[in-house]
Amino acid sequence: MRISLLNTVVDNLDLNEALDEIVKLVNNKRYNYVVTPNVDHIIQLERDKEFREVYDNADLILTDGMPLIWISKLKKTPIKEKVSGSDLFPEVCSLSAKKGYSIFLLGAAEGVAAKAASNLMEKYEGLNICGTYSPCYGFEKDDEEIKKIIAMINEKKPDILAVGLGAPKQEKFIYKYREQLKVPVSLAIGASIDFEAGNIKRAPKWMQKSGLEWFYRLMKEPKRMFKRYIIDDLKILGLYFKY
Repeated sequence: MRISLLNTVVDNLDLNEALDEIVKLVNNKRYNYVVTPNVDHIIQLERDKEFREVYDNADLILTDGMPLIWISKLKKTPIKEKVSGSDLFPEVCSLSAKKGYSIFLLGAAEGVAAKAASNLMEKYEGLNICGTYSPCYGFEKDDEEIKKIIAMINEKKPDILAVGLGAPKQEKFIYKYREQLKVPVSLAIGASIDFEAGNIKRAPKWMQKSGLEWFYRLMKEPKRMFKRYIIDDLKILGLYFKY
């Protein structure tokens, strides 16, 4: 069931229900994509028309971040469960190993996607990661590089494309090229490739569940994350009152 959440809508599903929906999307003979809004996305949606268009056409919208869960409860429309890209992706890998779905990993720094693929195939017996590619910085402005990526993915014909390029770049890439990529389900998964490669350590479970994952990432990468978490994300308070 889709419900309103501030300036977007979300599918009010728990993790298991989300996986059931992904199975349906793999088999519906369309080119579907999944987004996972967090506080940062909600703020960007206010000012980025292209990002708004991506969200307006998404096939599955899952809530990433405890602050949004808390807001949904304050608004008397409680969301069942936080389902971030990093929560969803390993479960999709487990599901794919059982169902025989193939996965292509696109994103992270050079060599990181290949390391993540190796770790995941060791972890989930029977998992088929049919290809990986780590594009160079600024690839989205290089038409030849885009053609190369599309051709690479077309050749492998994955059932699922997992894209970890950071928001909103990853979502815009999926949306803009979905008809050329021809993949049944594309997932925007943020830092998940880095997590699975062991390149970045994820916050402990207790911090994830208590809404402190942002604080863990801020402590790990203070220069990179300060503006996002301390300056930009505070704008969510204004949006709460606006909507």
